[in-house]
Amino acid sequence: MRIATSIPELALRAAGPEDVDTILELVRGLAEYEHLEHEVVATPEALRETLFGERRYAEVVLAEWEGQPAGFSLFFHNYSTFLAKPGIYIEDIFVLPAYRGRGCGSALLRFVAAIAVERDCGRLEWAVLNWNDPAIAFYRANGALPLEEWTTQRVTGQALVDLAARSLAKPHGS
Repeated sequence: MRIATSIPELALRAAGPEDVDTILELVRGLAEYEHLEHEVVATPEALRETLFGERRYAEVVLAEWEGQPAGFSLFFHNYSTFLAKPGIYIEDIFVLPAYRGRGCGSALLRFVAAIAVERDCGRLEWAVLNWNDPAIAFYRANGALPLEEWTTQRVTGQALVDLAARSLAKPHGS
């Protein structure tokens, strides 16, 4: 399903399994912009399984400019115990350099916000790299506020495996 926007050249649509190569190229473009190319290990097969397989972990909206991929947003639900409501966390929002300044990023952000409102979510959240001044300015202009008292924590790779190995209980289905 293509969603028309107020910009005639721009359309948004939910990605499908046929889009995994495009999604991966956009992820690589984001990684290049963030100087993190070395961290991309995603494959089309892994994206197909985790985004469109039996258990879908995230959703993707593609922005297309005159039918060509221009950007994407990948998001998933989280939950606020304080609000007793779901939320949406935007993992990635990215627009290819050639399409920046045309409204693609704003359209993606507003579209995900509309999904959050439609699904009765209590909040919309994401992280931004501290050095990414253009993105920070863009988010502020769209009403976002920094969470100054919070610091993101992450466990990944071998540290994650080691942490899980110290568990006294095993997750259901293990």
